[in-house]
Parts: sequence; structure tokens; C-alpha cells
Amino acid sequence: MKAFNYFAQKGEPRIGVKMNGREYNFTYLWQIYKDFKGAHQIPGLNFLQVMVEMDYFSQENFEEVMSTIQEFRSLNDLVIREDYRLDVPIPRPQKILCIGRNYIAHAKEWKSSVPKEPLFFSKLQSALLPHNGHIVLPAGIGRVDHEVELAVVMGKTASHVSEENVFEFVAGYTIAIDVTARDMQGAAIKKGYPWTLSKSLDTFLPMGPYLIPADAVKDPHNLNLKLTVNGETRQEANTGEMVFKIPCLISHISRYITLQPGDIICTGTPEGTLPIKNGDHIEATIEGMGVLRNKVVEH
Repeated sequence: MKAFNYFAQKGEPRIGVKMNGREYNFTYLWQIYKDFKGAHQIPGLNFLQVMVEMDYFSQENFEEVMSTIQEFRSLNDLVIREDYRLDVPIPRPQKILCIGRNYIAHAKEWKSSVPKEPLFFSKLQSALLPHNGHIVLPAGIGRVDHEVELAVVMGKTASHVSEENVFEFVAGYTIAIDVTARDMQGAAIKKGYPWTLSKSLDTFLPMGPYLIPADAVKDPHNLNLKLTVNGETRQEANTGEMVFKIPCLISHISRYITLQPGDIICTGTPEGTLPIKNGDHIEATIEGMGVLRNKVVEH
């Protein structure tokens, strides 16, 4: 089961859900379900982020809604038949935290040491870009690289969480590409400056196309990742190769920073980070999570 945010032809925001090869208008399904249950005090759902923040986002809840409705009517007329455009799964996260050098081979390819504890940096919300959006390279930016990553979306407020309890706080997973202005980053590091800017240019965080509920993912540490550019494989690995696994990452962060529903943690990239250029077509895949497609253009 895969969930997604989309905008219909008239521009209305809606939640879609893909099950058994068919895409359904879940915003309408939810309204029917609410009316049937007499739960008029519960608001409607037009964005996955609202669903996450209200703690309704799970495969169990999706299946409950759909199976209940199927008891008294067909779902055929709730299949999405109109053209639509996708939005990122979580459009307004409070925080986007990323993990550096979390795959040994990636650290080695940049002649860097593997950190003894998780190495964090942040990206800005304005860098988010949906499936099929264009990664825009500003004129004179120099080298820009791709980095495919598994992204974790928080589902509950988390502070001082133990590693054993981490997955109780996870809403789901999606695909992210941490686009990096490498020359800009290198220049900042050489001067001893922060390098947030090199990571946070507009369009430098493609994400999606789906948000997969945590209870639909058997093992987030056994997922194959792959990124291709113009059909050529650049990055290929398994999430099991992460140095610091998800329980360690969330527990470590939550000791110092309270994580909120909708916050995003990008868990690091494997080796193979290489430059992208104008006209490139990028496809990022994570097992069971679909394909995130983006084109590179110059400003």
C-alpha cells in the first residue's frame, strides 16, 4: 500500500492511496467513512501531513476505512480517473535532519573517516521538490551531486526515546535525493563555515512519490536502493549497510532535539555520488517504494 498527496485538475489537494494496482481518492473515502461512523467532529483529510499529525497514518487505518466502505458499496467510482500532479508526501515539516557518512563505502570514496556517532546536518523545507519536478542548477554553481537516501517520517512527538521503542514513533518511509552543491560545500568547509547553503538550495531535496506506512514495511534495514542517471546505474546498495541504524539515529537525536510528527530524517547515502548536469534524467528507487523521477535543468 502506497499513499500520496496530489492536486486534482481543479487544483484541490487530496490524498491518494494505491492498493492492488489501483489508485483511489482517499480524501473522499475518508469522508464517506466519517459520515458512516457519525464521526463528524473529526476533520476531513486533504494532506498526508495532517493524517500523520493526527496519528491516523497507518496501513491498518487505510485498510479499515476501505474494508468498511466495501461492506455497503463498490469502490469503483472512487478510483482516480482524472489527470493530477503529485506533491511531496510531507510539504511542511518542522525539521529536516540528514545523516552524513552513514555508509562506510561512501565515507571511503570521499577519503573521510566513519563517524563514531551520528553526524547530522539540516536541509531547509524550501528545498523540497516533488516527483517529476525539476532540479534547478543556478548559473555558475559548479559541481552538483546526487545522493539517494531512505527518509523516515516521524509520527509522534519523540523526546529521550530508547532504541527499543523507536519504531512506535515512526509514521512511514519515502525516497529522498539529497542534492548537494559540492563545490560550494567544499569551499565552505575549507573556510570553516557551515555548509547548510550547499545542501538547501531551492529544489535540492526531491522526495516521494509515495509515503509508505511503517506497518507496511517489514524491515527498513533490508531494502535495496538504486539511483540511475539517464539509465546508467550510479548508486546501488542495501539499507542494511547503514553504520547507524534507525533506532540509533532517532534515539540519539531525541536526546537533544524533540522530534515532532511530520519531521523528516534522511538516513544517509551509499557510495557512487557523482555530478549531475543540465538535461539529466534521474530515477531513484527503494524496494517497495516506487520510483522518484526528476529532471535536471539550468536556471
